Amino acid sequence: MSAQHELTSESSTNQRMPKTASSVHDVTAEKPPFGSRFLTNDADVWSQNAWDHVPPPTDQDQVITAALERQKSAPVPDEEKPKYNEKPARHWDNFYKANASNFFRNRKWLHLEFPELKAAAEPDVLCHRYCQNHFANIDQAGPMVIVEVGCGAGNAVFPLLSSNQNPHLRLKAYDYSSHAVKLVQSNPLYLSPPLGTIEAAVWDLTAPTLPPALEPGSVDILTLVFVMSALHPQEWANAVSNVHKLLKPGGLLLLRDYGRYDLTQLRFKGGRLLEDNFYIRGDKTRVYFFELDELALLFTGSPAPALSKADNIIQVVEETEDHDHTEISALATDVPPRAPSPEQTENPADAVQSLLDSISSSSPGIIHPVLTQPQGKANAHPLFAIEQLGVDRRLIVNRKRQLKMYRVWMQGKFRKL
Repeated sequence: MSAQHELTSESSTNQRMPKTASSVHDVTAEKPPFGSRFLTNDADVWSQNAWDHVPPPTDQDQVITAALERQKSAPVPDEEKPKYNEKPARHWDNFYKANASNFFRNRKWLHLEFPELKAAAEPDVLCHRYCQNHFANIDQAGPMVIVEVGCGAGNAVFPLLSSNQNPHLRLKAYDYSSHAVKLVQSNPLYLSPPLGTIEAAVWDLTAPTLPPALEPGSVDILTLVFVMSALHPQEWANAVSNVHKLLKPGGLLLLRDYGRYDLTQLRFKGGRLLEDNFYIRGDKTRVYFFELDELALLFTGSPAPALSKADNIIQVVEETEDHDHTEISALATDVPPRAPSPEQTENPADAVQSLLDSISSSSPGIIHPVLTQPQGKANAHPLFAIEQLGVDRRLIVNRKRQLKMYRVWMQGKFRKL
């Protein structure tokens, strides 16, 4: 975790302060971490593109309410919904044909949010020492296998490959867009990797079978970066099951995705709402905006720990660090009174269901219905243990246009049990 850095008015006008640490904390930590960019004088807000821990405007609740009312007044007609859900890969193919590899920036920020990836690419001795401490069943001479699902044009896998110093690192990149995979396979780094190996193929995370070249239980680290949000909620359970099958015992899932009331969600106009918190973009790709409890339920079968919801601090990053269809964040939704934890009851399953029923009745729409009904729990939980789960809240400052835009992302690390 980074040390706090008090930024004075004079220094803020003379230099840009880079982000030096992840903003999402380990749920076992007593306090959430603090970033390295602090705004101590409101007059300085336009002197930098990036500030940490800035509160949202006082009218943010009204902004959220107005946006949701506007969207619900003109949803996608029921008769049009099937065309967006039947063949989603086709829409992503069209997206990558139109944008090639120029739309997403390389995700160089991954080394801050997920240092496990950087450690896996270290030289043999350093990598082995880290892996012995963090992964089960790691053989000293064996390779580290990292899988990126939803690789797109390779904007996450290629920065890792280019900095790799581990000759035993094996990278696997999958996407259900065949055109995206072709972009990866035509990259010079793919054709001639400097060290280690890389393989890309077409594979749908929700498919009934695993990738043909990958054995169950063979993956050390798997990344889902803005992937789950592209799936229909009815597909979530199968996706989680496939991730669990691929990972080794003790293997690590690294996840980052859109959070509830992010900028993009509030900017959607009429004719985009498929169902609560699930939208269709102008390019016909889909996007869902998660709550922490939903991600916790998906991977562990229980709501998120209280510590993961304790931080209502907002951060700031410059607009050029964005990585997707550009997006406003808001304060986290108030958490209703929590029932006793499963560990405090004789029947954990009943306790979890009781808590879900309480949340659903007191705050409808917070958790998708597919996760609140017993028949919706297709996986035999718990499948994973939470190592990190939290909200990354930031303020994007566009100095040229004098705009302040609030973002919300969800981030988690889940260890296979």
